[in-house]
Amino acid sequence: MPVKDYSFFMKLIKNLDFVQVKEPRKAKISAAKQKFLDEFKEAVEELNMVKAGKLKGKPFQELIDEL
Repeated sequence: MPVKDYSFFMKLIKNLDFVQVKEPRKAKISAAKQKFLDEFKEAVEELNMVKAGKLKGKPFQELIDEL
């Protein structure tokens, strides 16, 4: 079963004296990967705004024509 509340779970197990917790290392990513992640996050936010009716989407054909 997956843990839904990671921060609560970590607080809980850190209080157990018989458990040793190693903090995960943050992976270093390249500037290109970071740029991709930032642009992807922005695209998802825009999609959510379109779904919520706060932003008007482009017709599919217009997107294809841009490629």
